[in-house]
Amino acid sequence: MTDQLLIIEDNAQNYYMMKFLLEKKGFSVIVAENGQDGIDAALVHRPDGILLDIQLPEMDGYAVAAALKTHDELAKIPIIAVTSYAMAGDRERILAAGATGYIEKPINPDTFVEDIKKYL
Repeated sequence: MTDQLLIIEDNAQNYYMMKFLLEKKGFSVIVAENGQDGIDAALVHRPDGILLDIQLPEMDGYAVAAALKTHDELAKIPIIAVTSYAMAGDRERILAAGATGYIEKPINPDTFVEDIKKYL
């Protein structure tokens, strides 16, 4: 069975690159461009992992991570924050909101998929 990942990211260049790298390694990928669409997609598809941007329109990644964890059927799905937020305390804040892991942008194309696999 192919692992299915949900990318919640509003920047087309960012999600295109992540999707390309993941599909090249055999992952099935779903993309949502805002937080609510991401929550809805997670409820429908029940992915094996969620890649979550923090700076999203309408509902930021902190709120999305917390909302995902309120659904029993989603609570055990790993959430990996993929974000440019790299200031002191940012990592701790997203982990406290419910993320399982954290990867800084810009992503490294050479290590990105292996970095994701560590959390699945």
